[in-house]
Amino acid sequence: MAKTFAVSGQHYLFDVQAFAHTILALGGDDYEYALRDRSTAQVIEDVAAGVSELGVIVQTSTTAAQINAVLEERGLEFVSCAESDPMIALPASHPLSNAKELTLEELADWPYLCFEQEAGAPAFFAEEALSEVPRSKVIKCTDRASLSELASAVNGYTVTSGILVGITDGGSLTTIPLKTDVRLNLGYIVPKGAELGEFATRFVANLTRSLERYAS
Repeated sequence: MAKTFAVSGQHYLFDVQAFAHTILALGGDDYEYALRDRSTAQVIEDVAAGVSELGVIVQTSTTAAQINAVLEERGLEFVSCAESDPMIALPASHPLSNAKELTLEELADWPYLCFEQEAGAPAFFAEEALSEVPRSKVIKCTDRASLSELASAVNGYTVTSGILVGITDGGSLTTIPLKTDVRLNLGYIVPKGAELGEFATRFVANLTRSLERYAS
């Protein structure tokens, strides 16, 4: 019988390495695994419907209460693995790339890139911290590769965790600390009270290890 295991996650990189380490350790000649890049609503739906055993998401200190209320309604819970400060990701060739720290005000004239959520999705489902700040130049993407390439092409920026855990996010991007009091809470969602299976337990251990090493 084929081994099966599926994880859904927002468009971050830190779950990719954890997933790779997990399935390499499991080995075998007969398996079907899935790692799904999803919007926030899709991650929640996948886990609630049992399509994925768990979902990797990021909460912020300003959105956690609202997201947790939605999870409660769906019979899910958030488990924290690590906290981190938000970072600005922009091209290495950007005029601000050598800054030691940046504010959103300093970035106001540059294009802002973010991941598109479904029509009608609440604002707190945004994958980027401080997404509620008004911006005049906004480019929305649905996949990580397009966002990275566009950021380089238009000298734009996005707000991210800055945790790359050994996998490059488009080699031309660099990260700079964002001056803000907002914190990121990185973790995963599961059905409330659920016991993780062998594959999920290994994945969570790998994910936590990576996040604890690289989170600030």
